[in-house]
Amino acid sequence: MSTLALNKKACHDYQILETYQAGIVLSGPEVKSAKAGRIDISAGYVVVDQKGQAALINARIAPYPPAMGWQEDYLPTRSRKLLLNKEELASLAGKLHTKGLTALPIQAYTKNTLVKIEIGICRGKKLFDKRYRPRGQAPSPRQTIMGVF
Repeated sequence: MSTLALNKKACHDYQILETYQAGIVLSGPEVKSAKAGRIDISAGYVVVDQKGQAALINARIAPYPPAMGWQEDYLPTRSRKLLLNKEELASLAGKLHTKGLTALPIQAYTKNTLVKIEIGICRGKKLFDKRYRPRGQAPSPRQTIMGVF
């Protein structure tokens, strides 16, 4: 399993409550471009429509240079369908209706020969939660009382 892209901003700005592993529907040149590391998921988000299908919106996969003649009208930020089980889709849709929760791509990686996306159900952090704290430092008593770790 090699990581293709990591959404560091989501890990900093949001508290990740739960994660899902989803497949992503890509064309041939998009797969090659993604495996070359030319994928950016930092501006992306996940939505579930009325039909119960999940889609990754606003994630950028750069065009694959050798296939430029074939990809004349290529849109790098088009929406891409995500592949999840029915139970996972129902759970994801239910959690997205909860106020304050959103679904964001956490990382893109390969599993065997497939490109996968790790989706996180996230809640936004407050400003005081985002402060710098060295790794080994324990939370202050106030943070412990408030439940912020």
